[in-house]
Amino acid sequence: METKNELREIVDGCIKGKRKYQQKLFELYYGKMMAVCMRYAKDQDEAQDMVQNGFIKIFKKLDVYNFEGSLEGWIRRIMVNTAIDQIRKNKRDPFSIEDDHKVQNIEEDVPFSEEDDYEIRLKAEVAIQAISNLSPAYRTVFNMYVMEGFTHKEIAEYLGISEGTSKSNLAKAKQKLKAELLLKFEKNDR
Repeated sequence: METKNELREIVDGCIKGKRKYQQKLFELYYGKMMAVCMRYAKDQDEAQDMVQNGFIKIFKKLDVYNFEGSLEGWIRRIMVNTAIDQIRKNKRDPFSIEDDHKVQNIEEDVPFSEEDDYEIRLKAEVAIQAISNLSPAYRTVFNMYVMEGFTHKEIAEYLGISEGTSKSNLAKAKQKLKAELLLKFEKNDR
């Protein structure tokens, strides 16, 4: 982990356009930011595009970073925003409620039951793949709520949807994830 002085030196070097410092910042945070973007992307190529676009924004905006919060948190926020912007750009209205005849009897914020102890056995790759298979609307709301800690009100404001749509998309995402993961484990148990 870099010290605050080392981070300040890296940031200052990036602001001055020095490639070695830009490379160092990129290498420091690439892995973590790739993991963030993988949660929003449909595949690794899309996630890499999100990361690249995010770092372009970061290098352009580093002069406004004031070292009051963590640099990693500031970078993460830009990556999440970049991922959401890319999803918006790729699909006209990706955050509206989707017609889904397979999902029935949805309750708000349906929790996984205690019987679903299979969660403990999940491997990261299986979970990430299942999340990436969600529609952009479901995947984005799921990630913002579960992974990033946004409230439904914040999600609604940020995405320009109602809180009800945010809650509905989260419930549908959870139900789809649960069904897909159960199916995968049933196949593996045979």
